Amino acid sequence: MQTRTIGDVQVGAIGLGGMPMSIEGRPDEERSVAAVHAALDAGVTLIDTADAYHRDAHEVGHNESLIARAVASYGGDTSDVLIATKGGHLRPGDGSWTLDGSPEYLKRACDASLERLGVEAIGLYQFHRPDPKVPYEESVGAIRDLLDAGKIRHAGISNANPAQIRQASEILGGRLVSVQNQFSPAFRSSEPELELCAELGIAFLPWSPLGGISNAGELGSRYAVFAEVADGHGVSPQQVCLAWILAKAPVTIPIPGSSRPETIRDSAAAAELKLSEEELSRLNAA
Repeated sequence: MQTRTIGDVQVGAIGLGGMPMSIEGRPDEERSVAAVHAALDAGVTLIDTADAYHRDAHEVGHNESLIARAVASYGGDTSDVLIATKGGHLRPGDGSWTLDGSPEYLKRACDASLERLGVEAIGLYQFHRPDPKVPYEESVGAIRDLLDAGKIRHAGISNANPAQIRQASEILGGRLVSVQNQFSPAFRSSEPELELCAELGIAFLPWSPLGGISNAGELGSRYAVFAEVADGHGVSPQQVCLAWILAKAPVTIPIPGSSRPETIRDSAAAAELKLSEEELSRLNAA
């Protein structure tokens, strides 16, 4: 698989999002582990998780622990695998999502993630979502402190706007390596953040990059364009979607969520799909 850069690390151009393995409707662990192994077989070396990816209140960090077990049980070399996790979101267990961006909480959350992942330093730690109750500079300051303390190797932010990206980069002393925002054919409002990341040389990690593409009803006529391009290449519309995102900028690294070996194999193949300028123009206009 072609590679792209996060900080000083090279990762596969397509990552794996772990959330579907741990929240409501999750499969049995055996299938999720098989999906992780299939991803690694396909050249995926970025796996994204979070302490909030769990279903019940008593199982905080379910996905982190699952990912750690899956990677540890893989038969091949995993020394180049970058596990990225996040802190600042919470799930009380009733299906809702809450926020805690306080420095005290983020530092405790990082320590707990370190233990679950079984590492001395987290490869990429991301502030999950701005908390309106806490000044943004205080939350990002905690991430800076974790970086300075050597508990994390790289720092990222998620669900941020352009002003927050610039502010975080300044607070981190130019050490911001990634921004993870929602971006897909159905959700394109993060285009300014993507463009800013390309300008600054910061990795842009689209979450839910296949949003709407699996359901023609959500995209309407847009889906038809992606499906037509896919038919021309003999691939799935999902592959076209990911290839379109990759073509947006050299800094994009989509992280489609998956809990099935067959879907992550299909997604990983998008890294080798070349779309023409005419096709990209059609998809951009869809």
